[in-house]
Amino acid sequence: MDPARLRKLFLDVRRGRVTPKAALEAIASLPFETTASATVDHHRGLRQHLPEVILCQGKTVAQCLEIARAIVAKSGRCLATRASAPQAEALLAEFDGRATWNERGRAVVIGAPQAGRRARAGARAPARARAGKGPFVLVVSAGTSDLPVAEEAAVTLEFMGLPVRRVYDAGVAGIHRLLKHVRALRDASAIVVVAGMEGALASVVGGLTDRPVVAVPTSVGYGASFGGLAALLSMLNSCAAGVTVVNIDNGFGAGYAAGVIARQSRAGRTR
Repeated sequence: MDPARLRKLFLDVRRGRVTPKAALEAIASLPFETTASATVDHHRGLRQHLPEVILCQGKTVAQCLEIARAIVAKSGRCLATRASAPQAEALLAEFDGRATWNERGRAVVIGAPQAGRRARAGARAPARARAGKGPFVLVVSAGTSDLPVAEEAAVTLEFMGLPVRRVYDAGVAGIHRLLKHVRALRDASAIVVVAGMEGALASVVGGLTDRPVVAVPTSVGYGASFGGLAALLSMLNSCAAGVTVVNIDNGFGAGYAAGVIARQSRAGRTR
């Protein structure tokens, strides 16, 4: 149950469209519901902007479907991350016409305004920031190998209802590719920087803008990268101000953090 749906329910009661008894039944499962294999937190959307998000990794197809049904029944929408192809196909079939699979980002969005069988988000303008007006969050990736994590962040931001621009394959080995987008770096409400190898991109971006930077180290790299640990330590030791760091490969966490920052920024401008 998210704030918009709860507000509509209360308005419908006041206008006589819904009886108080029906309204009580609608919120009876708050704050959680126990299913066969999970305890679904229906109250999360009221506390944290989003309904509970499904981490599909480690779950069976049946478990993913079970949890998604429960979330969608109460919130009308759902985000499933780290979805395998079988899990994604099952969710698409279950929520036919209401679900989108971003294959590159390994994410399924249910109840999105523009749903379809397979998302094209992973193929959007990989080398440049998309044009547009108004507040936005910028997602920057160092290399093509970092795109699954970058797209996970971008999908999360879009699920939060935030405009997203992408600058992909703009790592420090060819710094001119990044410098082309300095205006976007300075105009964004927040920036997600995704990089593996030595993770230097976060420091470079942090030194070019006064916007908050959420850095995501990825497990991309050769042996000495230690599965992303080298990038993690590099980002944690950034000498650029305004850089914060999430865990290795945590695109969802970075997207959510940047989204909260952007939402607060927008709220401040409208007061």
